[in-house]
Amino acid sequence: MSTESTTETARHVLWHYGHRGGYRPGRFTQLLMQAIVAADVTHTARLASAYPELVEAMNLAANREDGIAQLKKTAGLACIRCGDEDGPFAGAPHQPLCEPCARPMPLDAA
Repeated sequence: MSTESTTETARHVLWHYGHRGGYRPGRFTQLLMQAIVAADVTHTARLASAYPELVEAMNLAANREDGIAQLKKTAGLACIRCGDEDGPFAGAPHQPLCEPCARPMPLDAA
């Protein structure tokens, strides 16, 4: 699974749930996300065998208290160290750090 694919999936799921930073996927993916939300356990498992990344991201957003925050970090929309969402971010998209976290730490500071 590529980082780019994971980032794209996270942004699609954020869009589905109406969060800032998400972006609208194509029609097929929109309908697929609706099917995942509507599916019972058996059908969710079937969808997961074909679309594991999307089902996992949808489950994370819908069923985990920190799911949206995790998706924002995956999408590069939050600092991976402190969780700040305001940006700008250094090292984005692979290692997004907010400006205070990206500042070099003096070697004599403990």
